[in-house]
Amino acid sequence: MLGESNIPKAVLYYDPLSAWSLADSHGYGEDELDLKIVDLARGENFSPAFLRLNPKGTVPTLIVPFENTLAADTESRYKALTDVEAIIALLDRSRSATSRTHTTSAAPAPALSPATISLSAVAKNIITLLHSGPAAPELLFYLNARNHAELQKVAPTVSTFLKGRHGALERYLAENETSPVRVSEKTKTFWLEKKHATEELLAAVQDVDKADAELSEAGKKARQEYYENTKAAWEVGLSLVLTKLSKELVGPFALGDQISVADAHLVAWLAFLVELSGGSPTDNGAVAITRLEQHIGGGFTLPKDTVPVVGQTAGSEATTPTQAAAAPVAKLAVVWDAVKERPSWKKVYGGHA
Repeated sequence: MLGESNIPKAVLYYDPLSAWSLADSHGYGEDELDLKIVDLARGENFSPAFLRLNPKGTVPTLIVPFENTLAADTESRYKALTDVEAIIALLDRSRSATSRTHTTSAAPAPALSPATISLSAVAKNIITLLHSGPAAPELLFYLNARNHAELQKVAPTVSTFLKGRHGALERYLAENETSPVRVSEKTKTFWLEKKHATEELLAAVQDVDKADAELSEAGKKARQEYYENTKAAWEVGLSLVLTKLSKELVGPFALGDQISVADAHLVAWLAFLVELSGGSPTDNGAVAITRLEQHIGGGFTLPKDTVPVVGQTAGSEATTPTQAAAAPVAKLAVVWDAVKERPSWKKVYGGHA
């Protein structure tokens, strides 16, 4: 039988400030996965070394050993998973007593995959909504100001991120020209496309100390397009996704009284959006969702339903609420409060005020 030291670990490449990276890191530690940070703000995801692992340059990326290369006398071979849904599904399956990879937990948690076909269909609908273009966390991070006052608040963070990425792309392109081993034309084209997209965004958020009227005509046009794109992203795209999402949720967790794989996607996405809206993971559900509704604007509100409200024993990681009561609130607020009581939430967001 293989000893634990002979079993290669899976490696999760992530950025702790990335919404989907947090979705994948819930409940795992360095004893179960090798965790390697990829700093998106420094463009590390576009480095030649990382692109060899994931040509899309996205995090999270999970590198897992092939099952038939786990023996001590065999050179381990690996494959990369770059799709968030596939990564979470694999990590969920691996946390069992029968798993042969090093991702096996010493104290396996219950599988989060739905037990029935009908619930699996609902979970799929929820996850698809969360990963749709209008709901993309990275899009809403970049596009988060509809006027000059809002731009002054978000520009320092967004422009610093964009400048870091732009500088990295310029460096990779320059180094490639003098390197004895060049990257492929496909990779070079990828860098140039990302550089151009970054420059377009930078044009809209730079010169934040100038009022709209003080900008050049090109600057005015770039900023106005940015405002319009932000309005469309939040007031049209995101509001539509949230409305559809609310119809799918059951409560107190996404699929009912037990936490599921849908919650792993949902809470990471929702926590990121609440922070973009000026909220905090320490807010209660009603406050968090109200902040999100107000930030979307246009009078948007989620429907309020009578749904179970979770009440768990302090510190419990149980998958079923221990108490329930009825209250007319948005379902997202109920899910937020239910998951917020779990130790895994507190581990990831506890010090993130």
